[in-house]
Amino acid sequence: MRALLDTHVLLWWFTDDARLSAAARATIADEANEIFVSAASAWEIATKARLGKLESVPEAAVRFVELVDADGFAHLPMTHLHALRAGAYAHPHRDPFDRMLAAQSEIESLVLVTRDPAFASFDTRTLW
Repeated sequence: MRALLDTHVLLWWFTDDARLSAAARATIADEANEIFVSAASAWEIATKARLGKLESVPEAAVRFVELVDADGFAHLPMTHLHALRAGAYAHPHRDPFDRMLAAQSEIESLVLVTRDPAFASFDTRTLW
């Protein structure tokens, strides 16, 4: 399986948070799966760190590359195709990070690992 982690899933993985579902945990831990982390998550984590909203993982922004690489995850850059799709979604969901993750999941044919029900309105497959 090729999967893209939503930002909260990535942070919960880093901290071994109990809120991570069994299916999500098993998918991420399975070395046969290719796990991707979006540049949008780096952007979201840096934004939350700047705003003081990352009490559970305060070093996540500074150590982002190190933490992602340590788990063997693949970095997924944002491209103009992702940006065009994210901006073109017709529904009113306004979160730019969610819109980008949905676009990347759709374009790259990745299953999005997320607990967020907002993704039900996007054209993307999810796993929780």
